[in-house]
Amino acid sequence: MGNLHSVRQAFARLGHVVNDVRNEADLSDQDALILPGVGAFDPAMDNLEATGLVPHLKTWVDQSKPLLGICLGLQLLFETSAEGSRQGLALLPGRVERLPDDPKERIPHMGWAPLSVVNNCPLLNQNDAPSWVYFVHTYAAVPSQAGIQAATAPFGDTTVTAMVWKGRLGACQFHPEKSSDAGTKLLQRWLSWLQDGAPVEN
Repeated sequence: MGNLHSVRQAFARLGHVVNDVRNEADLSDQDALILPGVGAFDPAMDNLEATGLVPHLKTWVDQSKPLLGICLGLQLLFETSAEGSRQGLALLPGRVERLPDDPKERIPHMGWAPLSVVNNCPLLNQNDAPSWVYFVHTYAAVPSQAGIQAATAPFGDTTVTAMVWKGRLGACQFHPEKSSDAGTKLLQRWLSWLQDGAPVEN
């Protein structure tokens, strides 16, 4: 349940080939993983579990190998979601909640919003002007551990999680592959970080 074509095309424009991972054997030659997703939480977990990849994804992250989640791929990293009843991957502590009702906002939240950097992340630079990125979502992650939230975005009178990062595990609630120059820069920074050996920031 992913925006696979647009993600694949975004990396192709940056000169990199993205390989599909459909089973355990496909993992052996990969340098990093991307977990994109669109749709609803429970069906996405059902589909992911049907591949047999869930325990291997958990091992991948436990071994501190790089993984980047996109949109629903961010939400699946958490323990539970208010959207459904299934357990998530539980790779990050916390849950996913519905966006708050606000008379100034429409749900689902569709459109551009600026990022605010709140914690260290190799894909973001606190000295940069705010990057405007493209969102399509009804739910947002609420991490239960300090420091996991890397960036937020405004939504009505509050802010919601836009990016998370822990070790070599990161994810974007927005769609970098649909976020024009700002998204391209973010994906290029991820590739450069990988090429530098995926250093872990303190």
